[in-house]
Amino acid sequence: MTVSQKDRDILRGLAAEIAEIAALPIQKERAKLWTDLNDLKPTRPLVWINEVCWWEMNVNDELTCRCEGGWARGQEGPFRSLLYQWNHLPGDIVIADCLESPLAIHSTGFGIGQLDHRTQSDVLSSVQFIPQIAESKDVLKIKMPEVTHDEAATEAHYELMCDTYDGIMPVRKVGVRGSWFAPWDNLIRWWGVTEAMMDLALKPDLVNEAMTRLVDCYIHELDQWENLNLLSSNVNNSRVGSGGYGYTTDLPPADCDPAHLLPKDLWGCATPQIFSEVSPEMHWEFALRHEMRWLERWGLTYYGCCEPLHNKMGILRKVPNLRKVSMSPKADPVKGAEELGTDYVFSMKPNPAILAEDRWRPEVARDNLREVLEKIHGCRVEIILKDISTVRHEPKRLWEWAAIATEVAEDFAP
Repeated sequence: MTVSQKDRDILRGLAAEIAEIAALPIQKERAKLWTDLNDLKPTRPLVWINEVCWWEMNVNDELTCRCEGGWARGQEGPFRSLLYQWNHLPGDIVIADCLESPLAIHSTGFGIGQLDHRTQSDVLSSVQFIPQIAESKDVLKIKMPEVTHDEAATEAHYELMCDTYDGIMPVRKVGVRGSWFAPWDNLIRWWGVTEAMMDLALKPDLVNEAMTRLVDCYIHELDQWENLNLLSSNVNNSRVGSGGYGYTTDLPPADCDPAHLLPKDLWGCATPQIFSEVSPEMHWEFALRHEMRWLERWGLTYYGCCEPLHNKMGILRKVPNLRKVSMSPKADPVKGAEELGTDYVFSMKPNPAILAEDRWRPEVARDNLREVLEKIHGCRVEIILKDISTVRHEPKRLWEWAAIATEVAEDFAP
């Protein structure tokens, strides 16, 4: 693969901007804040915005790609998004001082794909899943994934990046970092949402059989990542679960071999988002007791995403390496604060719906943040704004929200 001189110049120019930002002292300062937070030390709430509706955010062509080649455009897009976030909605992001070249890893997957009826809009869609699991024989549709690593492709891509950014930023190879573990996100797509929730009561043995099979498959894949030496550290400015960065002094452990990382050297995560209205007892029976087999492999873990967990710490305390817990917009912050105390990071998820209202009300956004932070004051808090589907084509709504969140967070410094 070759890169035209025009595309090369564009990429090098963007990389130079990022390198200059990465060298600022504030990057180390913020990394220290995230480290203190994840080490459960007192610090102000930290702010991070992600899962942005980028299709609505372009202002003054800041996100408009100018490269012509496919590979170059694939590099350019994330560069422009990163610079945009730094300039307009930084919160407490940390800009790394190197670029990443992903390993060419392939998995055969689980052998069963989503079937659905879909209603598509411009950027979003409504989906009705077609059930594929209804009896025990259907569980065997879930296959063990086989993992391969194309070392030649990895090396070719790495050399291309090194050549393109020579003299500007170093490049490092990066493999699997922790992995998003959400088996129920898959099961509901294969089972059907209503069908799966009804079968918790009607076909409990079948549900447990399917979860056992699927977790077996995930662990089989994890074993291959480990054996093929494909794991990379997420104890840095990598996202952990649905929360913030993974900086901590508690990882890696003293016996870590940097040349061959193991799951115990990294953060892991799990979430059954569909279990929002499921009781703690059923949550344990059909999700967490199965997820424990995955979670116990990692050094530290993050649990949850969109499901409210304020009333489920009784079962979550059974996870011995749990460090961060998601508190979604539906969670009761007072109960959550009582349950988490200073034993875990309270991963606060403000409701992004305020950005989608007919009229932008920054004063309400400020009041909402302050109200919750007052209720959970004393906890170890990260403020993670995510799932932003729309800003009503007014990007400055999100810019203002970021500034407000940072100002309010500063008011709650210890």
